[in-house]
Amino acid sequence: MSTWSGKPSVKGSTETMRMFLLTCVSIGITFTWGVEMTYCTPYLLSLGLSKGQTSLVWVAGPLSGLIVQPIIGVVADESTSKWGRRRPIIVIGSFIVSGSLLALGFTKEIVDFFISDKDTAQLMTIVLAVLSLYSVDFSINAVMSCGRSLVVDTLPISKQQTGAAWASRMGSLGHIIGYAMGAIDLVGIFGPTLGDTQFKQLTVIAALGMLATAFITCWAVTERILLSVRHDPRQTDVRFKVVRQICSTVLTLPPRIQAICNAVFWSWIGWFPFIVYSSTWVGETYFRYDVSADARNSDDALGDMGRIGSTALTVYSTVSFISAWVLPALIQAPEDKSFTHRPPASIAPLINTFNKYKPDLLTAWIAGNIMFACAMFITPFATSFRFATAIVALCGIPWSVAGWAPTTFLGIEVNKLSGQPDPTARNIEMRDVSVLEMGKPDEESSSSSGGLSGVYFGILNIYVTIPQFLSTLMSGMVFAMLEPGKSPELAHEAHPSETADPTGPNAIAVTMFLGALGSLVAAVVTKKLRYV
Repeated sequence: MSTWSGKPSVKGSTETMRMFLLTCVSIGITFTWGVEMTYCTPYLLSLGLSKGQTSLVWVAGPLSGLIVQPIIGVVADESTSKWGRRRPIIVIGSFIVSGSLLALGFTKEIVDFFISDKDTAQLMTIVLAVLSLYSVDFSINAVMSCGRSLVVDTLPISKQQTGAAWASRMGSLGHIIGYAMGAIDLVGIFGPTLGDTQFKQLTVIAALGMLATAFITCWAVTERILLSVRHDPRQTDVRFKVVRQICSTVLTLPPRIQAICNAVFWSWIGWFPFIVYSSTWVGETYFRYDVSADARNSDDALGDMGRIGSTALTVYSTVSFISAWVLPALIQAPEDKSFTHRPPASIAPLINTFNKYKPDLLTAWIAGNIMFACAMFITPFATSFRFATAIVALCGIPWSVAGWAPTTFLGIEVNKLSGQPDPTARNIEMRDVSVLEMGKPDEESSSSSGGLSGVYFGILNIYVTIPQFLSTLMSGMVFAMLEPGKSPELAHEAHPSETADPTGPNAIAVTMFLGALGSLVAAVVTKKLRYV
C-alpha cells in the first residue's frame, strides 16, 4: 500500500471555472499541435527536404506516443515530489516544448550564429529543425499524458465524464485559436518584433501560450502528495507483468472489442495522412492553380502557404467543434432504453417522427467513414484552393464521430465485462482517441470498470498508433515515386533540376486517396459490429 498526504482541489467558485482551470493546459497543447500540423511540413520542405524525407520525419508522432506516454506514466505514478505527481512534469515538459518551438522557428539564425560555411550551415539547419521537431513531439506527449492524468487524479468518480468532456472542448478551442492565428498576417499586425516571418511569430506565440496555460492549470490545482511507495514483494517485476498482461489481452480480445479495434485500425490509415498533410495540400493547390507566376516568388512563401492551410483548418475545426455539440442530440445513444418524457402535444408528432428515424451511433460511425472516404477520393481532382478548403471542412463532421464512437462502444463493452451498468447510455460525451494514453488507473480515479479500462483503452491506443507507421510508409513510397525532388513552391534556393514537377499529380492528394481505401474497409468492419 502507498501512503498519501492532503486532498486534491481546484481553485474557483463555480464548477465551470474549476473545470476551465483544470483543463486549461489542453488549450496550449492543441494550439502547439495546430502550429506543428499546419506549418512544419511546408517548413521542412522549404529547408530543402523532399516529401519522402519529410514523411520519415513524421514518424516522430506515433513513436513519441508509444514511448513517452507509458514511461512518463510509470515515472509520474511513483513520484514523491512535494509539488505532486503530475504538475512538475507538466512544468518541465512545457519549458522543453517552448524552447524546442523557439529553436524550430529560429533554426537558421541559430545555425548561422555558429557556422559560416553555407553548405554546412544548410545541412545543420535541417538537422536542428528535425531534432527540434522530435523534441516538441516527445515533450508535448509528456505534458499531454500528465494533463489527462491530472484530471483523473483530481476529480471524483462522479465528475470524471465531465472532466473528460471539458478537456476535449478546451482542446477543440485550442485548435480553433491556433488555426485562426495561423490564418491571419501576424507580421503585418505585429511587425518584425516577434520575428520577420509568419512561422517565427507563431512559434513564439505558441511557446508563450504553452507556458501560460500550463502555469494556469498548475497554479489552480492542488494535488495530494504521494509520501511513499510500498511495492508488493510478489510483484517486483511489475513493469514486465503489465507488458505481459497487455500482450496476452491483445491475443484474447472479446469479439466485439476486437471488432472495435479493427475498425479504428483501418480508419486511422485514412486519417493520419489527412491530419499531417491536409493543410500543406490546400496550400500547394493554392500555389499551383490560384496564384499568378509573379506572386509565387513571395518573400515569405512558407507564411503564405501556412495562412491558406490555416484558413482551411480553421473552418474544419469549427465544423468539428459544432458537430461535437450538435450530433449527440441527433443520434440515438447505444443501448439507450431509458425512459423519455412525453413531449408537449403541439410538437409530439414532430418529435415522434424524428425519434422514429433517429440514427444510432453505429450507423453514424459507418456513415462517417464513408463520408470521409468520399471526400478523400476527390482530392486528386481539386484544382482550386476553395474547393480543397471545402473538402477539408467537410471532414470535420466524420472526425467528430471518429473521436467519439470508438470510446463509447469500448466503454460499453468494458462495463459489460465488469458486470457494471453502462454509464454512457444516458449521456454521450465526445472524446478524442487520438490522444488516448496507455497506463493503469489511479486507485481513486478508477471507474466502475475497475482495472479493465486501462488495459483495453491502452490496447485501443496501440490500434491507433500502428496504422500511423503503415501510413507513413505508404506516403513515403508515393512521394518517392511521384514527387522525388524538392518542393517547387518552397525550396527557392534549389536548382530547377532538383525540384519536383508541379504539373504532375499532387503526391499528397494521391496519398489521401489511397488512405481512403482504409476508411472504406473501416466502414465494412464497423458494420460487422451489428452481428458480433
